[in-house]
Amino acid sequence: MPVCDICSEELPSEAEMRTHLLLSHTENVMACPFCSLSGVSYDELNFHINTAHTEKDCQETSTTVVYSGQKSSNSRIAQSPNSARTSNVDAKTMDKVSQASTLSPSTGTSLSQGTSTSLKSSPPAAATANGAVKLFRTTHKSSNNPSKEREDGRRKSKQKRLSSPIEEGCFACPMCSLVCKDCFILQEHVELHLQDQAEGAGPEVDTLTEVPSTSSRRSGEMHYECPICSLSCSSISSLQEHVEVHLEYGSASATGHSSEDLTLARKLQEEEKQKCREAESRREAEDFKKLQKQFGLDNSGGYSKQMERNMERAVSRGQMVPAEFHMKKAEMLESLASGVDDGRSKTSGLIGALYSYYQRNASDCAHVWLCAETDHYSSSEGDKGWGCGYRNFQMLLSSLHRMEQYKCLAVSVPSIPRVQALIEEAWGQGADPQGASQFNHRLQRTRAWIGATEIYAVLTSLSVKARIVDFHKPTGPGETHPKLFEWVKQYFSHSASRGARLPPKIIQTTLPPIYLQHQGHSRSIVGMEQKVNGNLCLLLFDPGCAPGEMRKVLSQETAATTVRRMRKFINGLKHRQYQVVAVEGLLTPEEKQGRILNSRTLCAEKIP
Repeated sequence: MPVCDICSEELPSEAEMRTHLLLSHTENVMACPFCSLSGVSYDELNFHINTAHTEKDCQETSTTVVYSGQKSSNSRIAQSPNSARTSNVDAKTMDKVSQASTLSPSTGTSLSQGTSTSLKSSPPAAATANGAVKLFRTTHKSSNNPSKEREDGRRKSKQKRLSSPIEEGCFACPMCSLVCKDCFILQEHVELHLQDQAEGAGPEVDTLTEVPSTSSRRSGEMHYECPICSLSCSSISSLQEHVEVHLEYGSASATGHSSEDLTLARKLQEEEKQKCREAESRREAEDFKKLQKQFGLDNSGGYSKQMERNMERAVSRGQMVPAEFHMKKAEMLESLASGVDDGRSKTSGLIGALYSYYQRNASDCAHVWLCAETDHYSSSEGDKGWGCGYRNFQMLLSSLHRMEQYKCLAVSVPSIPRVQALIEEAWGQGADPQGASQFNHRLQRTRAWIGATEIYAVLTSLSVKARIVDFHKPTGPGETHPKLFEWVKQYFSHSASRGARLPPKIIQTTLPPIYLQHQGHSRSIVGMEQKVNGNLCLLLFDPGCAPGEMRKVLSQETAATTVRRMRKFINGLKHRQYQVVAVEGLLTPEEKQGRILNSRTLCAEKIP
């Protein structure tokens, strides 16, 4: 059971001990038995006695000081059922000190209410199961001297401070009250203690004798316990060497652990970077495959294979009989062998029909410009989804073939596989090497998309003078391109107004259509309307429009519906970028060679 440090009363629990201290002792007056100090707490009085009253105040005292890693009080060591402790301090000693301080008439001030006393009987974290090293200081004076009691009180008070709990991870000096958080500081401190003891000038100890532990008392042996691992050493020098080994190992271990942690961290970081690189590579490969599939470069077959696959699907659905399938397949193979388009998707006579339409229905138009006669080519089952660029090139060639200036060109319009072969031949002559490298110099038997640069390259190889104009950013409100419309108007109206003082309202020029490219699709500009209010409107031939829809222009009753679909006002073209290819004549052999050389760094004319 806990024992009161002041009156030696035994109480059944720590809670009742705290109540006893509060009711029986904290309201009493505490005063120093050696001087006039009073009105202080019990702990403050102990600290005052230990610091203000040195050994000269109790020269005749034979005292015993206990340095223990276990919790103790100022007058007696609190004893619990779990731990048996021994003390050589006379119980009456601190009772006299307590009585003297209680009965002192110097002050009527009571103890501070914030004072508390710890009665925990379990040892602190830094102590060992057998108890820490116990060192006694002994003098050859008489123990009957009255000052002995005062000295016992001072030593006991110091023992209470030394036995306060030590934080986890700290090291307590086995010879004094110092608690170190750094093992190197503890090593230097212990070395100073041992050096002072060797020289016989220890600050607190005259003669060092060990209080043996329970097992060593019976044998009479003396040991010094290590404050770190509780190992018993037979001499102080052995203890010093043992503690130094602990500290050196701890330093080396800390350094080793730090080095291992750094190596592990770098390894994990490198593994994470490698995983990120691999994931990025896989993602890039997947994106590249998707782009290849989107642009027809995944080796899934070209025009003929797609046509045959679609016809087989039509047969399986009952939309085509087997006999018709074999007949169309034979016609396709024949067309591919000749290199000439079979004309199944072609619609002729559209420009003349538009001219007639505007003569009847142009009341809201100030001017209408139309290009030279041009055939419309629709996408077929063999090139649906990717053949718009080839179809627009066929439209352009169909217009050039009707002009006297371009009689040097082939009379017939080539098929899509033949157009692919013509582009490969242009690359072989050295035109647009950068574009060729993007397609790996191969277009035949693929479904690769083509754009303005491929049209320019094949026209240059055919000695046709072409011009690329790049409208690389919007120039109007709402992401529109008014400068594109102005440029097209200038293209048609400039040639039509030559030599005419007052141009007519509806003009069919001798100019070929303009190839218009934007992201994902291309069309052909075959004319322009200028409304009475000044608004401009493009007339477009779209390869995505079916032949049956285009033939409606040929009829007066159905022409208006199709013409409305062909119109595109400024608000109808809102892609970020547009490119146009315009034909301007023929090239001489020298000009052709110069353009091929210049196409190695192909640069379009940019507006604005």
